[in-house]
Amino acid sequence: MINTYEIYLVSDSTGETLDRIFLALKAQFSNTEYKVHQYSFTRTENQILKIIDICKKKQNCIILYTIVDTKLAKFLISKSEIDGIPCFGVLGDLILSFSKLLNQKASHLPSGQHVLDEDYYNRIEAIQFTMDHDDGNLIKDINKSDIILLGVSRTSKTPTSIYLANRGFKTSNIPLINKNSLPDILKNNPKLTCVVGLTAEPDRLVDIRRNRMNSLREKESINYTNLKKISNEVYEAKKIFKKYNWPTVDVTRKSVEETAASVIKIYEIEKEKKND
Repeated sequence: MINTYEIYLVSDSTGETLDRIFLALKAQFSNTEYKVHQYSFTRTENQILKIIDICKKKQNCIILYTIVDTKLAKFLISKSEIDGIPCFGVLGDLILSFSKLLNQKASHLPSGQHVLDEDYYNRIEAIQFTMDHDDGNLIKDINKSDIILLGVSRTSKTPTSIYLANRGFKTSNIPLINKNSLPDILKNNPKLTCVVGLTAEPDRLVDIRRNRMNSLREKESINYTNLKKISNEVYEAKKIFKKYNWPTVDVTRKSVEETAASVIKIYEIEKEKKND
């Protein structure tokens, strides 16, 4: 029998960090089902009390929280203990450990990671750049890219680019439709910037492309979803990657986050080579 737990994610900010941590956590326990409740911008004792009252009426409740205000965090812990509700702080011990290591007091400022500093504006600039250079657009200035992604249709170029942009990387992506798809600027200067080829197993691409056509309610194109045709596309793309000695990432069984992590690792390696 699979147990179902009510998970309350309580954060004094957007809750993004807590959400990602819980996704990693639940992946370790596959025989359990979860119903997730998110409470962002929780910054008062009254908000805490309302959450506790809701939990008291439920079964199998667990509270996970990221609250940097020490007083408010202690209030949540004490109220949870009184009602026997399991409650775990995600960042508490880590902040304390860093404070001791750095010999510096933490600011305990909610949304501190979202401060409008130079890094923030660099990310905004990267997102705008990436949107402008999606799907082979504005080829003339792709030399300004931190990363260029190449690949046949449906190899996650756009979502990976957007994810990378949110990490602050100006990313261009170029679809490889045929042998003439590769811009001259890359042919003439293969090491212009960090170029990464995305590839996938043809069988998987067939399924993805068919689903794409169905979602758009368009008539299926024989060439677009033909296994033999797709196999040839992938083969030709790999030849291009090998010709110019560009590293590749197989996205067949990777999430966008995993693909982006692999691309960032390649970027860092390429950057170290240039600095040596």
